[in-house]
Amino acid sequence: MKDFHEKGARTMRKALTEVSPEIKELAELCRSNSGIDPELYKVHDVKRGLRDLNGNGVVAGLTKISDITSFRMENGEKVPCDGVLRYRGIDIRELCNGFLSAGRFGFEEVTYLLLFGNLPTEEQLESFKRLLNASRTLPTNFVRDVVMKAPSKDMMNTISRCVLTLACYDKKVDDISIPNVLRQCIMLISVFPMLAVYGYCAYNHYGRGKSLYIHNPSSKLSTAENILRMLRPDMKYTELEAKILDMALVLHMEHGGGNNSTFTTHVVTSSGTDTYAAVAAALGSLKGPKHGGANIKVVEMFNDLKHSVADTKDPAQVEEYLVKLLHKEAFDKKGLIYGMGHAVYSLSDPRSCLLKEYVETLAKEKNKMAEYRLYKMVEEMAPKVIERERRIYKGVSANVDFYSGFIYSMLDLPPELFTPIFAMARIVGWSAHRLEELINQDKIIRPAYKSVLKEGEYVELEER
Repeated sequence: MKDFHEKGARTMRKALTEVSPEIKELAELCRSNSGIDPELYKVHDVKRGLRDLNGNGVVAGLTKISDITSFRMENGEKVPCDGVLRYRGIDIRELCNGFLSAGRFGFEEVTYLLLFGNLPTEEQLESFKRLLNASRTLPTNFVRDVVMKAPSKDMMNTISRCVLTLACYDKKVDDISIPNVLRQCIMLISVFPMLAVYGYCAYNHYGRGKSLYIHNPSSKLSTAENILRMLRPDMKYTELEAKILDMALVLHMEHGGGNNSTFTTHVVTSSGTDTYAAVAAALGSLKGPKHGGANIKVVEMFNDLKHSVADTKDPAQVEEYLVKLLHKEAFDKKGLIYGMGHAVYSLSDPRSCLLKEYVETLAKEKNKMAEYRLYKMVEEMAPKVIERERRIYKGVSANVDFYSGFIYSMLDLPPELFTPIFAMARIVGWSAHRLEELINQDKIIRPAYKSVLKEGEYVELEER
């Protein structure tokens, strides 16, 4: 019996980790029979990736939650302009300047705005903070029995597993009435930092052999402060660190209904499924490197740059490296300068502009000015290199991922938490869009796919 179980365990490990020659052969069969000629998308006027030939997204719905402006109309033509992001109609710059100039943390205030459509009064804000604090708790032994079991270095999968397990504790899991869904959303917004940080602590201990510590959040602290408190062994942080993390959370909360994970939220919500399933689906979307994982790529790219370039203060050597990136001769050979360009913005990403204002201040506090100057050099140089090498003239600028990874590194956040930090913020936007979908839509979202399959005939098994 013992041998039987050991053999079964070996077989399972092999199935989970190894790609056999048989699987490789079947993969080639899959590839050869599923590939579609790119020209067919033009022939049938199919918007590949739900975008037209100019990269503009296909309009799939209406929203009152946020708005993005990247161009203005002049004489009937689109002219690129500096990007503007509005939450519930309010410019993100005004929002950030409002709470920063008053010395407040903004996450809770802006969460209220996105969920309910108005900025809270002082009394409403304090009441909402108390509600978030009351919801910032996990079921008895949840950390021990769920978070600590099967720890993974992939925190996004850890959060997804925890979210789906939380559904088991909810007696009204399938109730999609607005009050119940709002209750579920507020709870998930409150516990996301705990799920991510505790998941990392478990992996850091069981996977890396480091000390294990679990710090409870404090009801007296903001969301940003609690993230740093729970993550750090000594629970200490500076006011500047907390303020910059708070602003980063606000900037990542929401970005129109068309981004991949928010669209996923709308699609899955339209089926009538529960909140936990919808959020888990959105998490699966966000963890992709083309979406929420991009800032890690920026940090890795800069690490490779520092390793590959003899003198990072020499503009000529840095430019040569950027050219190699575009020619697929450096870093991951993908032909990309990560952190540059955006599907919507061209001249500027307002989120990147806001982060940039505080990067230098943090770099001075952390003695990282040499690295900051390198980032600044690449930010100024990359658009010109891209324009010259790729002949792209619509305008290319740094996006929010360009500086956010650098900021997280200076905050001593582990790379495993970069994308989860994004999720801790974007759960607010997902919640607002889930509620909006439930309030306004009574039809399941069902786009059409044009079949380009050739007809075939069934062949008997012995004749194949």
